[in-house]
Amino acid sequence: MYVSARTDYAVRAMLSVTAEQPRLVKAASLAAAQDIPLSFLQGILLDLRRAGLLHSHRGVDGGYALARPADQITVGDVVRAVGGALATVRGLPTAIATYHGAATGLHDVWVAVEEAIEGVVDHKTLAELSTLKESA
Repeated sequence: MYVSARTDYAVRAMLSVTAEQPRLVKAASLAAAQDIPLSFLQGILLDLRRAGLLHSHRGVDGGYALARPADQITVGDVVRAVGGALATVRGLPTAIATYHGAATGLHDVWVAVEEAIEGVVDHKTLAELSTLKESA
């Protein structure tokens, strides 16, 4: 699995919002706290809002808050919101990758890789990661 800067930034931003709950967090504060370029972060926050993971509030006292409790948002939710599929083969979903002859079994390998990734990112919530931070 390739973790892009966009994906890494999205997860870090969501963890920062989680840590500040129930307070609203401004984009500039998130950018500064996680050393993320603000202009890049604003696009990420828009994707997270569109995916139903964040709420935004306008105004002087505005900012961002989680749209659901942190124990109901997984790392996989965040990854998919900004990056799409967890695993692809030549840019296509692993489920439709086809092979012939000696490579026929390769399809099963790529599907298993995707399932392994899902097994990690879909079972690790923002609340769990926040708890891990607090106990470290």
